Amino acid sequence: MPTQQELFLELAQPDENGISRWVSTSEFVGRYSTLELLNGLNWGRKSSTIARKYILETDKSITTGNKIDRIRLNGFNTCHTATHTQTIRSDIKREIAKKRCVVLGTTRSCDHKTEVDHKDGRKNDPRVMNTTTQIIDDFQPLSKPANDAKRQFCKECKETGKRYDAKKYMGYPVPFIKGDENYTEELKCIGCFWYDPIAFRQSLKIKNS
Repeated sequence: MPTQQELFLELAQPDENGISRWVSTSEFVGRYSTLELLNGLNWGRKSSTIARKYILETDKSITTGNKIDRIRLNGFNTCHTATHTQTIRSDIKREIAKKRCVVLGTTRSCDHKTEVDHKDGRKNDPRVMNTTTQIIDDFQPLSKPANDAKRQFCKECKETGKRYDAKKYMGYPVPFIKGDENYTEELKCIGCFWYDPIAFRQSLKIKNS
């Protein structure tokens, strides 16, 4: 009897890069009925075998509510390989931790020190996730409240494919400084406010000067 992960892979048919088509949840019938999402994406949680191997993406934009409409695999999850981890090199950590939060301008938040944030919220760039090739400009200082907020917005972007709109939610004159609301593999997070708040604000000053 195939596992749920094996059944999904059979449906999705990922290519050699670990990328699959979007699989609609309406396809979870017959042989694939055990994939039905009765309690969220229970068979695709972070600790699951499939999520440790692949980057799982969900889309909730087709129907109303918070229901997952379709799922796809978007490459291999390099965060779980021997050479690519979420580890940040110690010298980078020390340097970033000395700085103020780029959003709130604080050095501490309650009992929490400044956190070292990956600018790319998806954390799927093998170069950045490798301690031998990452550079200090891949990271930025964020307070815990700012980092918690960014984490939530990045999660929403990953689920919907729609990037954070700084004009709509923060009152800036433009929503993005590069690209539009649609997340693309070409730009990734570049141009979004949360990718680099300092660069975002500096770009507006240049345009207005």
